[in-house]
Amino acid sequence: MERRRIIFSGSGGQGVITAAIILAEAAVLYEGLNAVQSQSYGPEARGGASRSDVIIADADIHFPKVIKPNALVCLTQDAYNKYFGLIRPDGLLLTDSHYVKQDKMVDARQVELDMYKEVMDKIGRPIVFNICMLGAFITLTQLIKPESIVKVLKNRIPAELLGLNKQALELGIKLAENYNR
Repeated sequence: MERRRIIFSGSGGQGVITAAIILAEAAVLYEGLNAVQSQSYGPEARGGASRSDVIIADADIHFPKVIKPNALVCLTQDAYNKYFGLIRPDGLLLTDSHYVKQDKMVDARQVELDMYKEVMDKIGRPIVFNICMLGAFITLTQLIKPESIVKVLKNRIPAELLGLNKQALELGIKLAENYNR
């Protein structure tokens, strides 16, 4: 497997750091891969800039920060404006069409999905927006199996919220599958 460098970005409260941790844990615990996850965020608890880097590989990882990502997820316009130029040629740039207007041309596969709107229409709880994004991301990249994500969710999410999170994961998977058609 080629080393995969990923940046999840958005604002505090959107769950990008939680999604990155879940992805890294799934890779290590259930896929037999190595992973590192690091994060940075603004001083505001909610609404400030938020970024999480994940590197997944089948070999040792010596540096935890992502410089040129293979995949970039932007859940806010500010994150998109700040990071779009980092994407590697032929990488994946995933944005949410509710929050982000892609206007820059980059040498990457640009995917816009209406994840937030779908979460609100089908589930009605914005708290699972990040898990919907994660479902779309793993479907578009084929990096981690959905079952591995569900196993991590079972260990990390309170039992009463597990059903909502599984529903959001499936919603993201379906959005990405429909996009790929």
